[in-house]
Amino acid sequence: MWLGRLGTLRSRRWLHNNLVMAETEAMAISTNLLGLEYVITMAKQRTGLDDFGDDSFRAPLKILLEALVEQADLNEAGIQGQSERIIEILCQRLLAQSFFDKYPDILNEEILNPVVIVGLPRTGTTMLHRTLGSDQRFYTPIWFETRFPSPPIDWDFTGEDPRLEAAKAEILGMLDANPELAAMHPFDAEAADEEIMLLEQSFYSSVPEAFCNIPDYANWVDSHDNTPGYQYLYRVLQFLQWQKKRKGQEGRRWLLKAPHHMHHLDLLLATFPGVKVVQTHRDPLETIPSFTSLNYGLWKLNTDNPDAQAVADIWCAKFSRSMRRAIGIRDQHPDCFFDVNYKDTTRNADGVLESIYKFIDMEFTDGAKAGIEKWRDKNRRDDRAAHEYSSEQFGYTDDFLKAEFKDYRHRYGFE
Repeated sequence: MWLGRLGTLRSRRWLHNNLVMAETEAMAISTNLLGLEYVITMAKQRTGLDDFGDDSFRAPLKILLEALVEQADLNEAGIQGQSERIIEILCQRLLAQSFFDKYPDILNEEILNPVVIVGLPRTGTTMLHRTLGSDQRFYTPIWFETRFPSPPIDWDFTGEDPRLEAAKAEILGMLDANPELAAMHPFDAEAADEEIMLLEQSFYSSVPEAFCNIPDYANWVDSHDNTPGYQYLYRVLQFLQWQKKRKGQEGRRWLLKAPHHMHHLDLLLATFPGVKVVQTHRDPLETIPSFTSLNYGLWKLNTDNPDAQAVADIWCAKFSRSMRRAIGIRDQHPDCFFDVNYKDTTRNADGVLESIYKFIDMEFTDGAKAGIEKWRDKNRRDDRAAHEYSSEQFGYTDDFLKAEFKDYRHRYGFE
């Protein structure tokens, strides 16, 4: 019996030691691949460039890397994926700066009176953005452009864009890793999408939080002035506008979309004079659980231990706080905003569009209507699987969400 107990103790000690070794090795791998010096060096080696432009990105990047190593509990795929994403962003900054140096007229491009769609996630922002974006008078950021805003420096802007292949491969990889994502969001490398990934180029963005649990980085971004991020967003939009013109596109103004702007409405208004903001509305009891489910699906790509409750706590708190603050900012700039109820977009879609065009002072032309109908025919929601989730899965109750979004629900008639 004594020998049996000794064997059991030795087995437990062996298991413990191996677990410690495995954790140590995983930490060593993540510390290497997610080290500041490593990602900077790799980006320089891949591009042969060394000028990142201004250094405002370095402080949030440092905090992000530390949080990914110490807090995110990344698996091997997560470590490699996050490292590669950051290196690619740094490559894009280097390439962009080389374009700015070679073509200084890029920074003379004017971003005039953009239209920006905002609102809680899952309130129809993507549908509205892509519907309106079928009007060729708008410039829209395309998914592959938001991930890779800089083309190769020697591309002549003819033929298929060389960034498309990498963008399609990235989306395919995500959907292969978690097929459930296809029901949650219409991922499409060639469709209009959020400029939040352009904000990610400065590392002032909530994109990293969507992929893993990194509270130190989230708190840093929330507690610091995000002006550098919005200034760089403006610069990258100038860059994309310059590119679109070289491709022969003739837009009149930008059509943008990102729920992220609800966290920084003041900066959005300050960065884009003349901006017209369309805010979509839907009861948070319906939207917050759905958005939490999407982010939980993204966390699954990077960790073997995604925490459903942590996802719920983080995103509910973030948006409840931002929606309360947004009410006060809106009251200071009433003429800049137009409200759209999600239910109206399903019951009277054309009436909503007519009202939006009137608000942004553009004619709702026959050409715009034809483009919209063509897009609708090719992009019916019924063509995608239903998004399956439940509030209980994330610990939400109606009473809790009503309390968290009390001011917002009262303001916009959801009580």
